[in-house]
Amino acid sequence: MSAKRLAPQKTSPDLYRAVIQVDSLIRRSELDPKLMELVKIRASQINGCGFCLDMHIQAARKLGEDQRRLDVLAGWRETDLFTSAEKAALAWTESVTRIDQAGADDAAYERLRQHFDEKATVDLTILIGLINLFNRLAISMRYMVA
Repeated sequence: MSAKRLAPQKTSPDLYRAVIQVDSLIRRSELDPKLMELVKIRASQINGCGFCLDMHIQAARKLGEDQRRLDVLAGWRETDLFTSAEKAALAWTESVTRIDQAGADDAAYERLRQHFDEKATVDLTILIGLINLFNRLAISMRYMVA
């Protein structure tokens, strides 16, 4: 892989600040901080973003997330380590991250709505979109794990 490319925060500071502001607003939402990190990690696994994986796995650990759950997150369907609400959020994360494949699957949406109210559903969807944006920035600009 080639060396780091452009630094969005320096090259386009106004737009980057706006993205960071959205991130800050999501962090203040009613979504559980551990769940937000699980969602960020799962989307980053799908997208293959090592930089974001490193960042969000560390953040999850700081929040007290169990290492065993982090170890099996990619196989969340095959374990009882996650709650039904977390599984619904992870299914929605996969559906929105892979939107080209299923177009935000109706079954995943219905499952999500069983656990999350309207605001939480929208906040979660924005979070998923945002981590996908961060993954794309990190991968395309060649952010490296230091």
